Amino acid sequence: MKQLTTIFLSLLSVACMQKKQDPATKPNFIIIFTDDQGYSDVGCFGSPNIKTPNLDKMASEGMKFTNFYAQTVCGPSRAALMTGCYPMRNARNDNGEAPHPKLSLSEVTIAEVLKPVGYKTGMIGKWDLAGHSPERFNPDLLPMHQGFDESFFTPTSNDSKAHLLRNNQLVEENADMSTLTKRYTDEAIDFIEKSSEQPFFLYLAHTMPHTKLAVSDAFRGKSDAGLYGDVIEEIDFNVGRILAKLKENGLDDNTYVIFTSDNGPWWIKKEHGGHADPLRGAKTSAWEGGLRVPAIIRAPGKVPAGKTSDVVAATIDLLPTLAQIAGASTPKDRVIDGLDISAIIHGKSTELERPFFYYQHHILRAVRKGKWKLHLPHSPDSTSIVYAKWPIHSAPDDRVLFSKQMLYDLENDIGETTDVSAENPEVVAELEKLLDWAKEDIGHLGARGLNAGPLGTEPYFTPNDFFPIKGSN
Repeated sequence: MKQLTTIFLSLLSVACMQKKQDPATKPNFIIIFTDDQGYSDVGCFGSPNIKTPNLDKMASEGMKFTNFYAQTVCGPSRAALMTGCYPMRNARNDNGEAPHPKLSLSEVTIAEVLKPVGYKTGMIGKWDLAGHSPERFNPDLLPMHQGFDESFFTPTSNDSKAHLLRNNQLVEENADMSTLTKRYTDEAIDFIEKSSEQPFFLYLAHTMPHTKLAVSDAFRGKSDAGLYGDVIEEIDFNVGRILAKLKENGLDDNTYVIFTSDNGPWWIKKEHGGHADPLRGAKTSAWEGGLRVPAIIRAPGKVPAGKTSDVVAATIDLLPTLAQIAGASTPKDRVIDGLDISAIIHGKSTELERPFFYYQHHILRAVRKGKWKLHLPHSPDSTSIVYAKWPIHSAPDDRVLFSKQMLYDLENDIGETTDVSAENPEVVAELEKLLDWAKEDIGHLGARGLNAGPLGTEPYFTPNDFFPIKGSN
């Protein structure tokens, strides 16, 4: 009888594992989005004193992107990620002067793209798309109204406090910020457990390492990089918890896990800010350190292991890429600036040459194509927050105002130290055309471009119509 019981329990255990998703079903997607984590604040991206064994292992089992771009501050970066568009294209429920957008319901998010093809959607962490105040935000623009079935989040940054909401209800005021990384991960694990019998999309946007920095007792004082290092190492530990849960639930081979940051490190916070070495600049700037961020994508059996990609990719690419992988449709009534990079992710292609435009809030600052990056001259405007408040967020040498265009060869000068425009006039001329196109089509200096927002049935043009993008799907 004891032997029969043992056999029954063994079969029951196997059945429980097999009741989870069939690998033939649509894959799951998890985006882990940190806040103000610098380019070199991960071991495999060169950190000398922050230990990130789980992220390093994730990179060894997946693909690391060394030329991956977000936006230069929190709110616009989240808008770009959610919509696949440069933030200047997004419709807003505000006057457009505030750096952090109140994203209009007319915009289409990744969650809204995936839901029609059967995905359960969850949002956990920092939202920041309904207003940049913990108390004064538009409740109609919260995650539940932007395509998410479930949400557990704080409306904005933790500059002074963090209130927690579940769906549309306030559940806790002035939450202990040292508990947030673990609590968000607990919620993520619960979402994975509840959703494991259908395809799901989980957007986990950590509050940390945005200041005020806070870390749990288990990690306080444990790193070799002060409180900031403690915070990153706690995030890394909790990334490991999510990966372990996927394996435990039989979902590992059918889940894409994407890790990246919303912008570069916050220089003004000194030892409480991160690091962008060897890049120049930081959060709020249009130097590489402001927008280029660490990025890792892992999906065993789908993304080749141990690969590094140097193609220019960005958070705006995630919406069209996940849509392609999931068999979903992207919006056809508006420009989607992002590209489908699924062939890159799956190791079927290693080439992609496209323009990437650097916006400093509402100001077009630069363009990159291939190894070349061209900065526009700066025209001071005392009425703009970019000039009134943002310069102090950069090191003194990075506050320079250009009197002329500056060209940098990022392949040989990653730190943007030497202007080579005089030696490469043909490159400058080509990139000037791209910048002129972006000013007119996307927008510049607060003026939205011709093809910003929903376009109805009118035909529209993309950069590829004028400047062919090599290697895109």
